[in-house]
Amino acid sequence: MKKDIHPSNYREVVFKDMSNDEIFITRSTVASREEIEVDGVTYPLVKLEITSSSHPFFTGKQKLVDTAGRVDKFMSRYGNRNKKK
Repeated sequence: MKKDIHPSNYREVVFKDMSNDEIFITRSTVASREEIEVDGVTYPLVKLEITSSSHPFFTGKQKLVDTAGRVDKFMSRYGNRNKKK
């Protein structure tokens, strides 16, 4: 294997699914400005909108997650395009 091609700053990071508040700890080089304490240990925190624990493909459940009014925003931008004047 080639030497010095992999990053040397691997560390344990907490990834948090914001739709169901599930967290998992893994090693990563991703940059983070926030921290979280889990079991008395402080880790960098990376917030995710959706993960395999909440995605309908993996869970088998279909649910509409409209956290920021995405449907309304879409309809206000593009909903009236096909109406004749």
